[in-house]
Amino acid sequence: MQIVTGLNIYDKIIDASIVTIGNFDGVHRGHAEIFAHLKRQSGTRGFPAVVVTFDPHPLKILAPDSAPSLITTFKQKTGLIEECGIDYLVVVPFSKEFSQVTANEFVQTILCSSLGMRHIIIGHDYAFGKGREGNYQTLETLGALYGFTLEDLPPIGEKGIIFSSSLVRSAVADGDVTEASQILGRYYQISGTVVHGCEIGQTLGFPTANISTANELIPADGVYAVMAEVDGTCVKGACNIGLNPTFGRAARTIEVFLLDYSERIYDHTITVYFVQRLRPVRRFPDITALKSAIGQDVAATRSILENMNRNYLKPNERSESCAR
Repeated sequence: MQIVTGLNIYDKIIDASIVTIGNFDGVHRGHAEIFAHLKRQSGTRGFPAVVVTFDPHPLKILAPDSAPSLITTFKQKTGLIEECGIDYLVVVPFSKEFSQVTANEFVQTILCSSLGMRHIIIGHDYAFGKGREGNYQTLETLGALYGFTLEDLPPIGEKGIIFSSSLVRSAVADGDVTEASQILGRYYQISGTVVHGCEIGQTLGFPTANISTANELIPADGVYAVMAEVDGTCVKGACNIGLNPTFGRAARTIEVFLLDYSERIYDHTITVYFVQRLRPVRRFPDITALKSAIGQDVAATRSILENMNRNYLKPNERSESCAR
């Protein structure tokens, strides 16, 4: 997949293409179906499949106080889109100045002039351009003017639920990573660096990897059965997110106890796949009770991970090994 961004988006990139446009945060099953349809149209018409997106997310610029916590980092989103077999990813640098570009100007200068767009596919409720004026009706008019056709795909979902990024955010924020995985079509995941912590787990006999992450959306406090990738190895683990009330810690941490793994991995990159929530965080009366609970968590984790859906261990970056 070729990535085009910066001022290069205004160059002549392709003579003819099939395009879809959106934020695509999380690259959930609804997005995946749009990309699959894009690829089918690409094959039928003989033109490259192009995804146009924005970075940063427009709300980060236009309404930062109400902007959502993003499901994926930009690097993760890029990896997931590439996995869908897309030929070109065009990343429009979003700014306050760009927000004033009209739908007509955007279609003419980027979609038609730069990308040679012959056909565009949009989600059922998508709008773009200044004042969100670029809707289906606008594109229909512009298509007659500039010579492209368009499709407005119906809502995508199952069992009465429409797949959306907002539903994923809500499920993850509530700790319902099982529900989130059903919408994403994969286990929710975060990536980060292993940093030094208070080493409480070491004293309890359950040494943990403390994670510093750039991911904005963190699951609710609790204990989770997870898979982790570190140094090219896929490892089972139990993850604790929270304040650790038994020890009265004030800082929220993400700690993973890697089962059957003893390598020192400080400063290494780690990716954590959240398979299932075991329980909420709670205060224990003493260290003995805490160690007993951790032992139960580890046993439950082993059982859950023996029966997990390995098809949901999809990579969010090309280097990951758990999905191989």
